[in-house]
Amino acid sequence: MKDAINIYVEQESGERIELEAPLDMNLSVMEVLKANEFPVQAVCGGMAICATCHVEVLESGPLPEMNDDEAYMLETLPHATDSSRLSCQLRVNPELDGLVVRIMPEA
Repeated sequence: MKDAINIYVEQESGERIELEAPLDMNLSVMEVLKANEFPVQAVCGGMAICATCHVEVLESGPLPEMNDDEAYMLETLPHATDSSRLSCQLRVNPELDGLVVRIMPEA
């Protein structure tokens, strides 16, 4: 069994940066982005109450259901799309292998 998956971050230029995310640490996608020095503030520390880890999911396998807190936060964002998620609410697991996200602006 694999011990890591690959997540891709699409830049404005269309370039995709590949990140390796370990499966044995129960990390969120937000934590993987921060560990790789992407500009994700994550002010609330992953509690789904600040939306500073907003990403647009461009490609993915099945994603976990969105909880009410995440849905409420996304409804308040001016740049939210139908494929927006809070990266703090996406836990790294084998089904996320190949996930492609774009980090969204805060305002």
